[in-house]
Amino acid sequence: MAGGAGRKLVLLRHAKSAWPDMPDHDRPLARRGRRDAPVMGRWLRTAGHRPDHVLCSTARRAHETWQLVRPELGAEPPVSFQRGVYEDSAAQLLGLIRQTPRAARTLLLVGHDPAVPELAATLAATSAAASGGTGNDAAAQAMAGRMRDKFPTAAVAVLEFSGNWDQLAPGSVQLTGFVTPRELRAPDGGVARGPDS
Repeated sequence: MAGGAGRKLVLLRHAKSAWPDMPDHDRPLARRGRRDAPVMGRWLRTAGHRPDHVLCSTARRAHETWQLVRPELGAEPPVSFQRGVYEDSAAQLLGLIRQTPRAARTLLLVGHDPAVPELAATLAATSAAASGGTGNDAAAQAMAGRMRDKFPTAAVAVLEFSGNWDQLAPGSVQLTGFVTPRELRAPDGGVARGPDS
């Protein structure tokens, strides 16, 4: 990441939800979602991506994801529940993120498909295309390709950049992490070490 001290945008797609006969906004987490969310919270802590500000969808499945992630962080960041994270497009999400308080260094956004994967792919693809082809850049491009192929429930993308939140834009970030619950889960059902943990 260019420049001095930077910021991190951590994009978390909500964990796996159930499909009961109820409005979409009210759908709860499925058993797998309740299992996966704490795993991702532990990874965020051990990988050094603990947020100091959280922006979360008002949908029940996103709220429940955050409630299961939070105890694993070892921190109590302020959280803002916003309907826009549930309803907005990727471009509109970027607008919400740009309003993050300047004091925040790491923002966790708990949102939905398709906006979260589209935002991550847009930011990562632009930064990868602008890179100079070093080994690190090649690894970032491979990670971005894997993320574009599939951004499953409870997956996390970590994007780093210099500057203030209101300056966040395509081309200003570097994808430094993409992890899925499946990568972190050991065959016996425990938690395995992830690629960045």
